[in-house]
Amino acid sequence: MFELEDERKALLEKIEDLISQKRYAELRDLLVPLEAPDIALLCGELGEAQLPLLFRLLPKELAAEVFVELDSDQQEMLIRGFSNTELKEVLDELYLDDTVDIVEEMPANVVKRILKHSDPETRKSINEILKYPDDSAGSMMTTEFVDLKETMTVEDAFKRIRRTGPDKETINICYVIDEGRHLLGVLSIRTLLLAEEDDVIGDIMERNFISVQTLDDRESTAQALSKYDFLALPVVDTENRLVGIVTMDDAMDVIEEETTEDIELMAAMLPSDKPYLKTGVFETWKARTPWLMVLMLSATFTGIILTHFETSLAACAILTSFIPMLSGTGGNSGTQASTAVIRALSLGEVRFSDLLRVLWKEFRVSICCGICLAAANFAKMMLVDRWLMHNPTVTPMVALVVCSTLVGTVMCAKLVGCALPILAEKVGFDPAVMASPFISTIVDSLSLLIYFQFASLILGL
Repeated sequence: MFELEDERKALLEKIEDLISQKRYAELRDLLVPLEAPDIALLCGELGEAQLPLLFRLLPKELAAEVFVELDSDQQEMLIRGFSNTELKEVLDELYLDDTVDIVEEMPANVVKRILKHSDPETRKSINEILKYPDDSAGSMMTTEFVDLKETMTVEDAFKRIRRTGPDKETINICYVIDEGRHLLGVLSIRTLLLAEEDDVIGDIMERNFISVQTLDDRESTAQALSKYDFLALPVVDTENRLVGIVTMDDAMDVIEEETTEDIELMAAMLPSDKPYLKTGVFETWKARTPWLMVLMLSATFTGIILTHFETSLAACAILTSFIPMLSGTGGNSGTQASTAVIRALSLGEVRFSDLLRVLWKEFRVSICCGICLAAANFAKMMLVDRWLMHNPTVTPMVALVVCSTLVGTVMCAKLVGCALPILAEKVGFDPAVMASPFISTIVDSLSLLIYFQFASLILGL
């Protein structure tokens, strides 16, 4: 990985200089020691005319690794420019799950060409994986794993690993199956190395294992890999037959995608599967406008409440100046609670059954926060607004109204902020939808209602 931006720019300039002088041997020697993600990063900054040339200079294995790291637009451009022989060479070097990911991103005519030049076994496996729902474990698994029989000896197992291992995505974990492909146990390469050659696999394999089913949620699958620190997780069908494995690199991709989606939803945007700079203005407009429209219309409730209490505001105009502070504090309090709960939900730390415990915790937190903020605000109103700013309309009773409202607003905001994401997940919505913009709109209305009720009680308006 490039440590400095200047280092990357200098290397990019050197690459462009070597291309312009057609010194391809030196360029190849310069690229080969680099890691695939770093080469892909450099490729992203080269022109369309330079990218195919750079790609063809790389050794086949490295070229395949770089191809996986490129974005879908660059992959499509290369595929369209490949000869049939070049395309087959690249596909032969790719792992199955990477090929599936590429197929899912490509237009139909490009997909047909990829499948046409894949070998029959790979084509069959691709079609099988594509049958699974996009959000399932089956859609992210690979069928390239090492399977063993429980009657094998350790010596037999090593022979099989040496024979089939080079084409597999990982050999760190082997899976023991019977004649019907039912999963019986798992075995690490460490266990094999430490065992005697005549030990039987059935005697040394781990029979207590964790697996997921093909239709399990892919985010839950990725979390399971992270939770148990597995390098791979077996995927079985409803009859416990081993159909594939999910590896850690694929799980990390899923977690990144889901986190990005949650962040976009929390900012009131429809999720996008493209990088920011590659998303067009029209697409960005479509992603942002619907939620802005919903939030704008929902904010009309605030206007209705203000109109209803217009007489109270006219009788004590100073109350108006504190509305932004109350709304802002309420929105921030709700955002704090919702962010913490959404994060806990995504990590599996909180479930619907914990709703009352979460509400009780946030209630106590809101009391502490509300009293602290109210005390600070009372001092500020008396010292700054009344004494330093010489504003006689800021009376102790007005300060009492504002500070009481502050406690009530913080309490409501935190309770709403923690409850809505949990309820949303219970009814099948993404909890991230119930994030800061949505909660702020609700809290604004509640804070105004609380404000004017306290004003009526304390000031008699």
